[in-house]
Amino acid sequence: MELKYLGVRSTAPIDELDTFPAPAGLDSVVMSSDELTALCPVTGQPDYYTVSIEYTPGPLCIESKSLKLYLWHFRDRGVFCEQLAVDIRDKVVATIQPQRCTVTLVQKARGGIVITALSSYEA
Repeated sequence: MELKYLGVRSTAPIDELDTFPAPAGLDSVVMSSDELTALCPVTGQPDYYTVSIEYTPGPLCIESKSLKLYLWHFRDRGVFCEQLAVDIRDKVVATIQPQRCTVTLVQKARGGIVITALSSYEA
């Protein structure tokens, strides 16, 4: 197991996730962050999100520093909340092949409206 980002100074976002072998008997992992931002694809204004990723591991787990750097790469990307939830779910599923994965994305109020997008996968 070689982790590329843990213990290494990082100065740029990434488009991948580091992983490590899932320990036997692990039922569920929940990772959340309120540091996700992306741009509105129409106005170019920043949108702020809270993201929660819950998965039942298959062979691998996600290393948390790489997740932080991966989420950072959306900062300059124009994307709607609903698509962002799907994109994050797809990356997690492709990388760790979980038994189950749910990404919940809450876009903080903009124009008085809060959006919650949920994207799930089950093997």
